[in-house]
Amino acid sequence: MTQRSVTRTTVGIVGGGPAGLMLSHLLARAGIDSVVVERRTRREIEETVRAGILERDSVRLLVDSGVSDRVLREGHEHRGIDLRFGGTSHRIDFQGLVGASTWLYPQTAVFVDLAEARERDGADVRYGCADTAVVDLTSDRPGIRFTDADGVGQEVRCDFLVGADGSRSMCRQEVPEPERRQFFREYPFAWFGILAEAPPSAPELIYSHSARGFALISQRTETVQRMYFQCDPEEDVDAWSEDRIWEELQARVAGEDGLRLNEGLIVDKTVLRFRSFVCEPMRYGNMLLAGDAAHTVPPTGAKGLNLALADARVLAELLERAVRKNDPDVLDEYSPRALARVWKAQHFSYWMTSMLHRLPEASDFDVRRQLGELSSVVESRAGSTYLAEAYTGWPSL
Repeated sequence: MTQRSVTRTTVGIVGGGPAGLMLSHLLARAGIDSVVVERRTRREIEETVRAGILERDSVRLLVDSGVSDRVLREGHEHRGIDLRFGGTSHRIDFQGLVGASTWLYPQTAVFVDLAEARERDGADVRYGCADTAVVDLTSDRPGIRFTDADGVGQEVRCDFLVGADGSRSMCRQEVPEPERRQFFREYPFAWFGILAEAPPSAPELIYSHSARGFALISQRTETVQRMYFQCDPEEDVDAWSEDRIWEELQARVAGEDGLRLNEGLIVDKTVLRFRSFVCEPMRYGNMLLAGDAAHTVPPTGAKGLNLALADARVLAELLERAVRKNDPDVLDEYSPRALARVWKAQHFSYWMTSMLHRLPEASDFDVRRQLGELSSVVESRAGSTYLAEAYTGWPSL
C-alpha cells in the first residue's frame, strides 16, 4: 500500500474553481481552516476563457468579503438589456424597474481574484492534483486521496467534505444511486460562440429573436467582443468562414432601425451545448455538493456562476454554525435553501431559452406565439419587472 502524507483540516474541498475558492475564503474569514484540492493547474484555469455576468449580490460578495474590488474598477455595469424581435430593440431598464444592475465580468477574472486572495491569505490550495478520490463520506472523518503536483501521494482528513468539482463531478458519482435523484434536460440546439477583435456594437447586451434563430450580442472588453448565435449541437466550427459567420450574425439582428454589428478578426470560435441538470439532495453524509457539481443551467439566463457563488455563501454560513455548535445536523438546511434558488434559476433560464430560441420543428404558430410572449414582456411593467428581478438576482436566502 502506498504511503501517503496525511493533512488534518476542518473542511476539505474538491475543486478550486469559483465555488471552491469562495467557500474556502468565506470559511477563513470565520476562522475555519480548509484545504482545496484541484486537478487543473492554476495557469490552466486562468487561461480558460469563460464569460460572465454577475448579479448584484455576487458583486457584493466579492467586494464586501474582501476578495477584491476589481470588479467595480474593471467590470462594466449594465443597467439593462435589449430584447430584440421583429427587427426592433426594446430596453429592459433594470435600474428603473428594480433598482439593480449586473456587471459584465468574466468568470476567468473572478477566478483570478479569488486565487490571488487565497494566496494573499496563505490558504492551502493544491493545484495540479491527479487520481483524486473521496472516501468515508458517511463517517465523521471523510477524506480526499490524491497525488499532488510533485507526484507525492496525499490524503486530507476532514470533518466535512465539499464536492465543488464541476459538471463532471467525481464527488457526485460517489453518492449511491438510491440516495440521489437527478433531473436532466438536453436542449435541441447549441450556441456558436465567437471572440472578435472589434469595438462594442451596443452599450449593453442584445438578446435577439429572429426567424433564423437566436443571437446574443455580448461584450468582453473595449477591443474584444463575445457574440453567439443559435446552431445545431453537432455544428462543425471549421465549416464556418469568417464571412459566413458575420453574414449570419448580421442577418439575425437586422431590422428597420438599421442596426449593424461592428465586425473584426475572429480569434476564437466554439460550439456550446445546452443542458439543464439538478442533483437532489446536495448532501450525502458529511459531503456536500456545490456549484456545477450539483446543478447546471443553459447560459441564456446568465445564472451558472452566480448559483455557484450563492451556494458557497449559504454553505459557509451553515458550516460555521455546524462547527461552532458541534452540530452537523445544521447542514440539513443546506439542500432546501440552495435548491430553492436553483429551481428558480432553472425556471428563469428555461423561460428565457424557450422564449428566444427557434425550436427545430417550430410551426408558424409557435413563432407567432413567441412574438406574442415577447410583446407581453416588454409592454407590461409587471412582465419587464419579473425579467429584471430574475436577471439581476433574487435577494439572498
